[in-house]
Amino acid sequence: MDPSKKPAQLNSPFVTTVMKYAGKAHVWVYRRSGGKIGKTWRVGAGFKKPVPTLLLEHTGRKSGKKFVSPLVYITDGDDVIVVASQGGRDTDPQWYRNLVANPDVHIEIGTQRKPVRAVTASAEEKARLWPKLVDAYADFDTYQSWADREIPVVVLQPR
Repeated sequence: MDPSKKPAQLNSPFVTTVMKYAGKAHVWVYRRSGGKIGKTWRVGAGFKKPVPTLLLEHTGRKSGKKFVSPLVYITDGDDVIVVASQGGRDTDPQWYRNLVANPDVHIEIGTQRKPVRAVTASAEEKARLWPKLVDAYADFDTYQSWADREIPVVVLQPR
């Protein structure tokens, strides 16, 4: 895919709605199967090279409600790394904004639920992690070229 050809509808409300309901379905299947179904992302670059997914449980910064988001991840030592790419959309995802406000969250990988603390990677840390993230899921580079923002990388540290 040519990164300079950003889909015109990428930032439309329709895409937001599709992402919301696809995410809810992913979470439902992931949890019902103990992570056996939905444990890998097989869309885009993930079709040829599936990448692991986890469930991120976070608290709404305004509502205080619990939300769960399926996310692609890699590991870096004991840390788990996620990317707030939102497919290259021009705004940070809600889950990222929630992490900034409430960084103590939980992740589920398969049937294991773990408490973690979310920290946005520094520029230096992102520069070190980005090649590993792109190696795991090549579309991250495309998403960064589409986004009118610097895509945050989030380090989920055990607590």
